[in-house]
Amino acid sequence: MIPVEHNDPVNADILAISEDKIEGFHEDPFSIVAECSGHSLETVLERVRAMLEAGTIRRVRQTLIANNLAEGGLVAWRVPEERMESAFDFLFKEDPFSGHVVVRSTDARIEGGAFRLWTTLKVPAGFSLTEHCELLARRIGADSYRLMQAKGIFTLGVGHVRRKNSLPGERSPHPATMMTPAVVHLTDLEWSILLELKREFRADEITAFPWLKRAEAAGVTPEIFYSVARSFLERKLLGRFSTFLEHVKPSSTGVRVTRFNALFHWAVPPGREAEAGAEIGRHDIMTHCYWREGGPEFNNVNIMGVAHGTDKERVLEHKAAMDIHLQQAGIPLLYTNVFWGGRSEIKPSEISPEIYRAWRSEIV
Repeated sequence: MIPVEHNDPVNADILAISEDKIEGFHEDPFSIVAECSGHSLETVLERVRAMLEAGTIRRVRQTLIANNLAEGGLVAWRVPEERMESAFDFLFKEDPFSGHVVVRSTDARIEGGAFRLWTTLKVPAGFSLTEHCELLARRIGADSYRLMQAKGIFTLGVGHVRRKNSLPGERSPHPATMMTPAVVHLTDLEWSILLELKREFRADEITAFPWLKRAEAAGVTPEIFYSVARSFLERKLLGRFSTFLEHVKPSSTGVRVTRFNALFHWAVPPGREAEAGAEIGRHDIMTHCYWREGGPEFNNVNIMGVAHGTDKERVLEHKAAMDIHLQQAGIPLLYTNVFWGGRSEIKPSEISPEIYRAWRSEIV
């Protein structure tokens, strides 16, 4: 039997690299994982295949910086409680452009506490995010929604295994660099290659030089495929080659990667957002950190971030350390809050204009 749990020592070595350490595009990414993890290529391929088949790893794929390929945002929905389950199911199962779908709650007595259904959303360039939200609001019976687009991105990654041992306040020596979304337009050939790049790998595709079959599927030579992929990297369209753990649900034997999903909110003075996001984004525990405008419903928060953990009090200790760090950096904290995740499903948001047109023709 090949061990398939994330906490097996060999698997943990591999996942500590494969989750979020393989930046950019590589012709033979699993060899990089093998080299950095200290295990043979044969072992890496065997373990990743086994974990994928067992569901410990939910997907293996080249990640994209989708904010530069499609208009995107975080959406908070206010949905009547009796429609919550059906709304959740529609957004997860019927809308390919909604990614993370999470039911959240907070103890704070704010207007935003009534917005319990949260989703990420991507709409291909040339189409309207607001129009899409209006369509979804009608379909799911939402009373209202708040669309929050990213003005700056400070952290965007996974690395749950690596982060398990992070200590409160642990951070990089330098502030995070802010990325600003800027949509790039692609040719038909580039789209065909991009769609092959982002397609999830099946277990039988976990091999050395896995892109050779993808080049064939795109109808181009490996040389053209590699050249276009590198051009995507230069245009800041590619993120990491990554194995994504199933961190929301327990494994088949009941082992959990995380238990608590916290969405942190901070309000800092207008004009200090980039500085504050850079200080929050440098903390190791953060998987996501954005500059988003929450508006009056959420007490005008403008920095949002996500952290995960197996112990709720430890997650709150991480947040307290970040609050203190902001104050020590001379950035006033006007308001802060935590929204905790409940029911949750995750899928990559579709970004193809062709797929969007086909979906709209069926759904409208």
